[in-house]
Amino acid sequence: MTSPHDDVDLESPSRRELLKRGGLVVAFMWLGGASRIWGMNSSEPIDESHPLFSPNAFVRIGSDGSVHLVMPNVEMGQGVYTAQATLLAEELDIGLDQIAVEHAPPNRKLYINPLLGEQATGGSTTVRYCWTSLRDAGAAARDMLVNAAAQRWKVDASQCTVTRGVVTHAPSGRTLRYGELAEAAAKVTPPAKAPLKDPKDFQLIGKPLRRVDTPGKVDGSLLFGMDVRVPGMKIATVRACPTFGGRLASVDDTRALSIPGVVKVVKIDNAVAVIAEHFWAAKQGLEALDIHWDPGVNASFTTEQMFADLANASEHGKPIVAKEVGHPDDVKGKVISATYQLPLLAHAPMEPINTLVHVRPDSCEIWVGSQVVARCADVAAKVTGLPPESITVHNQYIGGAFGRRLFEESVGQAVAFAKQVDYPVKIVWTREEDIAQDCYRPAYYDRISATLDDNGKPLAWIDRTTGASVLASFAPVAMGKDGLDPDLVECAADLPYAIPNLRSEWVRHDFPVGMKVGWWRGVGPTHNVFVVESFVDELAHAAGKDPVAYRREMLSDDPRFRGVLDLATQKAGWGQGTSAARQGRGIALAAPFGSYLCVIVDVEVSPQGEIRLTRAVAAVDCGTVINPNTVEAQIQGGLVFGWSAALYSGITLKQGAVEQRNFNDYRVLRLNQTPPIEVHIVPSKEQPGGIGETGTVMAMPALTNAIFAATGVRIRQLPIDTSALVQDKNALKEVLSATSPVGDALEAGELS
Repeated sequence: MTSPHDDVDLESPSRRELLKRGGLVVAFMWLGGASRIWGMNSSEPIDESHPLFSPNAFVRIGSDGSVHLVMPNVEMGQGVYTAQATLLAEELDIGLDQIAVEHAPPNRKLYINPLLGEQATGGSTTVRYCWTSLRDAGAAARDMLVNAAAQRWKVDASQCTVTRGVVTHAPSGRTLRYGELAEAAAKVTPPAKAPLKDPKDFQLIGKPLRRVDTPGKVDGSLLFGMDVRVPGMKIATVRACPTFGGRLASVDDTRALSIPGVVKVVKIDNAVAVIAEHFWAAKQGLEALDIHWDPGVNASFTTEQMFADLANASEHGKPIVAKEVGHPDDVKGKVISATYQLPLLAHAPMEPINTLVHVRPDSCEIWVGSQVVARCADVAAKVTGLPPESITVHNQYIGGAFGRRLFEESVGQAVAFAKQVDYPVKIVWTREEDIAQDCYRPAYYDRISATLDDNGKPLAWIDRTTGASVLASFAPVAMGKDGLDPDLVECAADLPYAIPNLRSEWVRHDFPVGMKVGWWRGVGPTHNVFVVESFVDELAHAAGKDPVAYRREMLSDDPRFRGVLDLATQKAGWGQGTSAARQGRGIALAAPFGSYLCVIVDVEVSPQGEIRLTRAVAAVDCGTVINPNTVEAQIQGGLVFGWSAALYSGITLKQGAVEQRNFNDYRVLRLNQTPPIEVHIVPSKEQPGGIGETGTVMAMPALTNAIFAATGVRIRQLPIDTSALVQDKNALKEVLSATSPVGDALEAGELS
């Protein structure tokens, strides 16, 4: 097996090699002079030549005292490696600095995520299912190690204690390190169920701990998929048919093959790749190709057609009822209704899609950062025709995913190209290709209505969402009763509010053949909470009531909703805000992924329609907190991600192809646009909820509700059309005339 550390050119080191050497002192100082730098060997397995104690799928302890945790989930920036290591270390009675991590290999039997039914990382499920499993794994290993020591000393195990991996027999003062006990512990009968610590005895869980992967990111030693190199490797970049479902008709590679460094041009049915000695040559070669595409049946498909089809399906399609309470159709009273529309979204992670593949006659070896490593092995076996046991997948750290790497189609493409050559080849998609060939978050079209009583409270509520199902293609066996995709109604079928008559339903409308859809950060709740919380705000306005007071009156009996609502409004100073023109405050309340959140956003909207976020306050009850630093970071990052989508992100189609290409036309919020974000955590002893996607879920409705408060303009379609926020012409004249010749021209009637 080749090593990703081989073939490093020290005469002409890469930027990452310079970081590794120049940043080492920084990392050493950051850890306070620790003798072992966390994460330096995080992708290298334990030395199998040493006696090994491996009581379960997650824990490995060598005779040298090294403790390895085989991570059942993958790190993509959300802090799960720190969380998982904390859970194990807590019960094993060691420090985080004493653990090295390994990426789990493809093995559904050992590493399946029971909440997803797949060896997968996603849906804010990691801590929710690892909360018990990893603590059990650590407790069992500790029990066996302590019993091995007790047997050697011929004492009762209850007389032994453990601190930082050292077992001590207090009466005699004898000690043994875990490494010294590893071989003997392997012969101890595992306990049926080792006791877990009482939360009052936690030493790590709940503490604000530093992330374990930070030093490797600082010194450059931590490998992402893009960083991996192996001997003899070539680099390739690819272009697929820009039209969904289209095919490659022909390609003339004469000019490309004349470019220095270009090695070969390879083709598959809908794409072409240029293989070269380095990326720049590959990119130049790709630009030099003379390509002719067969656009196929979607050659005239547009965004306008997509939403017209969604609207027609919403009106005439047969809905699947997800939940019905009472008789919402029979209630009489004032009816308020609205239509909401959300766009296609790309994931646009900072690390574009890439896969290194070496196909041999009898094997296939892959290096990739993936959320579904077992599926990568499956698709490689299918493309190569090799048996599953001949496929090796080395999972890597991921430079952002947001759901993009839940889909293995790019790995299948890379293997299809790589099997045409006899050397390792790394396929790198440019960001332009990544955005043009993504598995897009589906567009949605929602019709929602409420029948109000005399006090403006809803007696009936009907929410119909229309859109494509991701689950239907990802795991069709997981579809619910009558073909329901539960993701499409999550946080819409179960509301924070007590409404006596309610129906939540979904009309399935799939997109044209060849257009791939996928989950996007926050999955169903991102879409549904925007619709629900925007509409609740509409109802509060129609009732002439304060949005917070209106929500509080309708809350269900769950005290956790009231807890985050009260904390957020208190910290934000709700009701004490400024009355200045074009300033507003918005709120959103929901419980996505088992966590309860309330987010309040303050905005200013200029007369020209420019939106400036000035402050955000979040209250979160995510149950037992593993690491408050991670909770704060994920809420902050999720909010920025969601605001970026609300303000700037939307994939549009013209002639069956995506129009956006890079961060110039698929923007994200800039640093100077990001407001101060306060995160307040509600103390809780409940089971942990998810946290990685919750901020994104709450971002959009809190922002658009604030914009309504500032301007009186209700946002029902994303991304936000700022032209709708421009003040009337006379007000615009007054603002501009004092500061610019343009305003004087407007006043004089010289400009229209």
